[in-house]
Amino acid sequence: MILLISDLHLEEERPDITRAFLDLLGGRARSAQALYILGDFFEAWIGDDAMTPFQRSICQALRDLSDHGTQIFLMHGNRDFLLGQAFCKAAGATLLKDPSVVQLNGEPVLLMHGDSLCTRDIGYMKLRRYLRHPITLFILRHLPLGARHRLARKLRSESRAQTRMKANDIVDVTPEEVPRIMQHYGVKTLVHGHTHRPAIHKLQLGEHAAKRIVLGDWDKQGWALQVDEQGFQLAAFDFVKPQPGA
Repeated sequence: MILLISDLHLEEERPDITRAFLDLLGGRARSAQALYILGDFFEAWIGDDAMTPFQRSICQALRDLSDHGTQIFLMHGNRDFLLGQAFCKAAGATLLKDPSVVQLNGEPVLLMHGDSLCTRDIGYMKLRRYLRHPITLFILRHLPLGARHRLARKLRSESRAQTRMKANDIVDVTPEEVPRIMQHYGVKTLVHGHTHRPAIHKLQLGEHAAKRIVLGDWDKQGWALQVDEQGFQLAAFDFVKPQPGA
C-alpha cells in the first residue's frame, strides 16, 4: 500500500492539521510501503537553516516513520520550494523533482505539485520561473533570516490577494496542458495537488483511457490517495478531535 498527500500547509497556527498528520504517521502510514508528499507540506519554508522547533518536531516525526520502514518522498510546492537536502536527510526522506515518474501498482505514474499546469495564470508562471531559477534560489538561501521572513510574508499576502481576484479557470489547471504533459512522459495516470479541488478526472489520450487524480488540501478535513491491489482510491477523512483534558 502506498499513500499520497499534498497541501497540508503545516503551521503552528493550525494544530488540528498537525495533529491529523501525526495521527496519519502513527497509523496508516506505518503500514505503507511509501508516503509521497506532493508539495505545500509547510505553509512557508524560508530555508533549512531556519527551522523552528515546530518544524523540527515534524522532521523528527518523519524520521521516526522512515526508521520504521516506510519510504518517504517529498516534492516542492509553491509555498515550500526552499525546502532542501538538509531537511530531507534529517527526515529520512528523498526529495523528488517536479515532475517525476514513479511506478505505482506496476504502471508509470506522473507526479507533480500542479502549479506548473496552471499556464493561463501568466503572472504566476513568470514569478515561478524567476523564483525557481538557480541564481535566485542561491540568493534567497543566503539572505539574512529577517529578510527571508519579510519576503515570505510579502509573497504569501500577495498570493492570497491575487488568488481572490483571479477567475476560477485562471487558477485551475489549463485543460490542454494535461494531455500534453501526460503524452510527453508516456503515462496514463497523473497525480497532483495545488488546486485544492480533489477529484478523479477520466481522460482520453488517443485510443487509451487515462485519469488525472487531484489531491485535496487539508483544512476542514484531510485527503489521501491510497494505492493498493484495489487500485487508486481518493478519500477524505475527518480530523479526530482531542479528548477533553488531553
